[in-house]
Amino acid sequence: MKAIIQNSLFARALGRLRAWYQQGAIAGFFRRIREAYPDSRFRRLWERFCGSALCSPANSLYVRVMAALRRFAERVGDVTRQSAVYRACNAVWKPVSNFLGGGLVGRVIRFFGMRGLLLTALALYLPLDYFIRAAANKGFLPPVIASIWDECLMLAAFAYILWHTAMRRAPMQMRTTPVDAYLLLFIGVGFFLMCAVSPNMGVAVDGYRAVVEYLFWFFLVTRLIEDDRDFGIFYGALLAMAVVIGLHGIYQFIVAAPIPAAWVSQTEAGVRTRVYSITGSPNIMGSLLVLFAPMAAGLAYYCKKMWVKVLAIGATGMLCLSCIFTFSKGAWGGLAVAVVVFAIFLDRRLLALMGVAGAGALLAIPSIANRITYLFTSDYVEASQRAGRMVRWETGLNLLQESHPWLGFGLGRFGGAVAMQNKIIEESDTFQYFYMDNYYLKTLVEMGYLGLIFFIILLIGLILWCLRSIGRTGFTETDRTRVLAVSMFAGMMGVLTHCYFENIFEVPYMMAYFWSMGAAVLYLGYFRKKRQT
Repeated sequence: MKAIIQNSLFARALGRLRAWYQQGAIAGFFRRIREAYPDSRFRRLWERFCGSALCSPANSLYVRVMAALRRFAERVGDVTRQSAVYRACNAVWKPVSNFLGGGLVGRVIRFFGMRGLLLTALALYLPLDYFIRAAANKGFLPPVIASIWDECLMLAAFAYILWHTAMRRAPMQMRTTPVDAYLLLFIGVGFFLMCAVSPNMGVAVDGYRAVVEYLFWFFLVTRLIEDDRDFGIFYGALLAMAVVIGLHGIYQFIVAAPIPAAWVSQTEAGVRTRVYSITGSPNIMGSLLVLFAPMAAGLAYYCKKMWVKVLAIGATGMLCLSCIFTFSKGAWGGLAVAVVVFAIFLDRRLLALMGVAGAGALLAIPSIANRITYLFTSDYVEASQRAGRMVRWETGLNLLQESHPWLGFGLGRFGGAVAMQNKIIEESDTFQYFYMDNYYLKTLVEMGYLGLIFFIILLIGLILWCLRSIGRTGFTETDRTRVLAVSMFAGMMGVLTHCYFENIFEVPYMMAYFWSMGAAVLYLGYFRKKRQT
């Protein structure tokens, strides 16, 4: 198999491309940087930056509070273990556990473990949500199940972590991070703004919940991933889900799945379809693929077995191709950013490969070139000013200035899903509801400059500590965890880029995936037990 691949036309073409790249100016530029890096000031600053510890009880009130809560939970657990109720429940559960242990359910639970099952359910958030809602619409499940199942999953994860801690089964290593503080600060600011600007409290509460609820997955996943097995289950389940979604997108493009006329303009008649799979939106589909395509590429760099590398490279190409078929310009930009971040950390030859692949896509699929060149036409400017992003952004900024710029127009009142569902203000010729198509601007309009500042602080804090975590991971022949950390981080950077063009974080599973992947990156750098060599 290895010999066939090495002698194939594709392998020879890649070899020619590699030789051309190594002789070019770009490779020479990076080569000079690599030669100067060992003795550079930047290396010393980077190593000092990555050497920062997370938190210590001596300098963090938050860590001391969390340690006190842990000790309290453990004392409650000690008392519980001595109680008659616990002993009775344990006596009843043992025969039940032994009975189930021999069946399929018992084998699945033993293979994944409770943490693995919870992480797998989180990784399958999108398909689970789709099928549960479909079952509810057809009457197979009560409609309320479709509305609360994800909150129930979150509560189940919280209950497991609490019980695990009380029974002294959780790792003794503190799972607190500075990102926790940034999250709590933003959540607190959001609560203040909800109370300060709430002409309709019900809408304000819904808007606040939509903004902060899924941030809590960061806290939960930080504590759910205890070892490499948990991480592997989570990473593998995410990637498997993404591959199936990507394949479905390729199928939709082949059969030319029907789409609403509003998804393309009159000048883009060559775009026969835009893939969306089970997301219902090509823009969200594109962002989902941007998040997970680098993870497939990372698997190709991480694994040593040739057949795994081949499958991973194929999956990467398929996910990127499916992303292209969404014809989402914001997703394309996010994918480019993700590739650049991935290449800077792991393989700068990918920059040249991205350029060649992009040029090939433009030549092979004329509708891609037409959609990109349309951005630079007067028709696009006119359409954008009439009913596109320009007029939406201008309307949002005007609404902000007419209200309180620092406190905003009010959570859930304009620019997002909650506002579109409620529409408490009567529409007129001068006021209409729509999605802002820019999550940062949507945050600014609803939460004012105060909310946006703390949201940006939160994102910067997450990025900085993810970079520090990446710097602490291994990048050797025996330990290549940096590849996996960079893969997830690159996808996250792509999604943050796409948020400038769409309300990506309005979608619950996108926010849950993003923050849980941030927690996984921090696990690799700060909580993972290093192998003894």
